Amino acid sequence: MTVLEQLGAHVPVPPPSWRPRTDPAPLLPDATPHRALGVRDAEAGSAGRAGSGDEELLLRLYAAVVHGRRYNEQATALTKQGRLAVYPSSTGQEACQVASGLVLRERDWLFPSYRDTLAAVARGLDPVEVLSLLRGDSHNGYDAREQRVAPLCTPLATQLPHAVGLAHAARLKGDDLAVLALVGDGGTSEGDFHEALNFAAVWQAPVVVLVQNNGFAISVPLSKQTAAPSLAHKAVGYGMPGRLVDGNDALAVHEVLDEALERARSGGGPTLVEAVTYRVEAHTNADDATRYRTSDEVETWRAHDPLALLERELRERGLLDEETARRVREEAEQKAAQLRERMHQDVAPDPQELFAHVYSERTPQLREQEAQLRAELAAEGHRTAGEEQR
Repeated sequence: MTVLEQLGAHVPVPPPSWRPRTDPAPLLPDATPHRALGVRDAEAGSAGRAGSGDEELLLRLYAAVVHGRRYNEQATALTKQGRLAVYPSSTGQEACQVASGLVLRERDWLFPSYRDTLAAVARGLDPVEVLSLLRGDSHNGYDAREQRVAPLCTPLATQLPHAVGLAHAARLKGDDLAVLALVGDGGTSEGDFHEALNFAAVWQAPVVVLVQNNGFAISVPLSKQTAAPSLAHKAVGYGMPGRLVDGNDALAVHEVLDEALERARSGGGPTLVEAVTYRVEAHTNADDATRYRTSDEVETWRAHDPLALLERELRERGLLDEETARRVREEAEQKAAQLRERMHQDVAPDPQELFAHVYSERTPQLREQEAQLRAELAAEGHRTAGEEQR
């Protein structure tokens, strides 16, 4: 018997302000992931939105996934050639990546993690500029404000509070935009994840958080991170809708994100989306995935490959023939060749740029270090890019 079960025990009654503002029922994700490919309108009610109006989108998604697969292969090869310091491949997750890049409007913002290079490329960024951080050339290879894509974020989940802050500021200013923030399943174990979602819900910020659940946080499987039925269920605790989607179904991911972003733009607040996918390659080129998972597991997921799913769907609809498939593959190969050629060109970064874009006003320590480096370079006969221009 507990204290509260004893006769005459005082039972505290919380004031109305403590009670949940919303009924949890509409916030709960579906028991099974939403899927769109292979589902016909006559068979699946509200889930069967993959009708004739989606042909153009399906072809765009297909081309982007083909290009993305080749992009991942080429970037991985560049690490073996010493042209990239590290590359976290998104092979197997291309559906999440391209859907994230294509679903956004021009005014929207994307906040990627270190694995989301392909999402930034699908958004329209220069592939070489996207890889600059992983090459070690600069803090960030593109103008984040101009492109409306935040820098690739290596620390786990720290991009999420930034995304919520920008979304909240946009809502206060009355800007018609939404923010899409990407994170892995490992990032959901970080405090930044909790803080970001809590603030997003309290402020009703126009932000969508997409969790790409690829099964592992480096070598730690999801079962050792959480006992929740799904990561999407975590949304209920914050007071926002949770959506669960097949992360290898590009059209389904696009549909769910499009719906959530539109809800955010119209003042409906944030949404947490979990996309169930799989990391086919190792965590990075420096990781040995055979130490913590079996080849049989990987092969099982290869049977649910996002590229194969899209190709099969398009062929069944009569939208993809051999000529179209060949043309898309050739375009992907041309882009890979261009990336390879440009990445093999050596760059001469200015060492003084190490001190730029760290603080809006440089600290005394940074000024001291900058002066020390300038003196050392001068002693060695080097001239900075700024000095050469003068």
